[in-house]
Amino acid sequence: METIIATTGLALMVGLSGIGSAIGLSMGGSSVLGMIKKKPEAFGNALVLSGLPATQGLYGFVAFILYSADVKAGITMFHAAVVFGAGLAVGLVCFISAIQQANVCSSGIQAIGGGHDAFGKTMILAAFPEFYAILSLVAAILMKGLL
Repeated sequence: METIIATTGLALMVGLSGIGSAIGLSMGGSSVLGMIKKKPEAFGNALVLSGLPATQGLYGFVAFILYSADVKAGITMFHAAVVFGAGLAVGLVCFISAIQQANVCSSGIQAIGGGHDAFGKTMILAAFPEFYAILSLVAAILMKGLL
C-alpha cells in the first residue's frame, strides 16, 4: 500500500506539472500565431514569452528525479506520505502557475503584436507566478529532509 501511495505522489509531481506546462505552452503558442499576423518581426520575443510555462514541467520532473530513488518496496507509511504530499504540492502549484503564467505571457504577446514595447514588462510580470512554482520545488526538497 505504501508503494502505491508514494508512486501516486510521483505521478502527481510529473503529471500535473507537465499538463500545466503543456496547456500553458499551447496558450502562448496560440498567442504567437495571432501576433505574427500583425507584427512578424517580433516573433523572437514572442517565442521566448510563449516558452516560459515550460519551466513548471521541468520543476515537476526535477522533483520526480529527487524522490523516485526513494520509492521502493518496504518503505514506511510516513515516507510514502511525504512523497505523496510533495507530489501533490509540486503538481498542483506547477499546474496552476503554468496556466496563470501563460495568461500573463499571452497578454504580453498580444501587446507586442499591437506595437507596444511590452517584452521586458511581461518578463517581470511572468516571474510572479513562476516564483510559486519554484517555492513548491524548494518545499519538496526541504520535505525530503524529513526522510
